[in-house]
Amino acid sequence: MSKPNFHSISKAELRAYVIAHQDDQEAFYALADRLTAKPPSATYPASMTPEEIHKAY
Repeated sequence: MSKPNFHSISKAELRAYVIAHQDDQEAFYALADRLTAKPPSATYPASMTPEEIHKAY
């Protein structure tokens, strides 16, 4: 059985693979990288203008 390409499968598929293959460190690190890759989203009040949001960013 060959390993899947961790970059081409979905996050859900990768998570399931890591659960099923808990000794696969490469898969674990690929999942950890994927989970931390997206920066947290910011929420701004509706009263802020686009210029104010751009300055805050």
